[in-house]
Amino acid sequence: MIKKSGVHNTARKPRADAQRNRERILTVAKQVFTRLGGEASMDEIARRAKIGPGTLYRHFPTRDELLAAVYITEVEKLAEAQRTFSAELPPLEALRKWMLVFIDYIAAKKIIAPALNAMNGGPARVYQQTNRVMEEAANALASRAVASGDLRPDVDPMDMLRAIYGVSGAGSTDEWPTKARMFVDILIQGSRP
Repeated sequence: MIKKSGVHNTARKPRADAQRNRERILTVAKQVFTRLGGEASMDEIARRAKIGPGTLYRHFPTRDELLAAVYITEVEKLAEAQRTFSAELPPLEALRKWMLVFIDYIAAKKIIAPALNAMNGGPARVYQQTNRVMEEAANALASRAVASGDLRPDVDPMDMLRAIYGVSGAGSTDEWPTKARMFVDILIQGSRP
């Protein structure tokens, strides 16, 4: 890999078993933080991930680093979905499907937010880091839809996401995802030329 400075990065790609351990830790940590909150035991996470505590701490030396990584992984799913949908679907359908994935992201964020709020210094640093990823993905999808003539050029994709986020706070915990999914189609229809 080449860094921006042009110097080669000699860092090796993680071994396959180390990568699997990291992914398993993140999956289990999300489940444990969801159930037990931000003060969940790191030892409990290691036990449920079926790894030793040393392996957990080698990947994530602090609880805050693990919490941040769980949240960042959810945001990375949005970025990956944007790339996949842009490559495989017509522009407006790619935007629509991505907005549905955004609803899943909101659901995950609502679950893990109390744990993120327990981080030293709060979650602001993590949110700043990840908001850019969401904006870039939404703007890329909207730009394609505008270029294809499927979306009005005056539509701000971030306003669309804010509207969906608003629906997430308006309904009951069980109902809002269904209502938000219906609202995506309303937003898309209302944003066509």
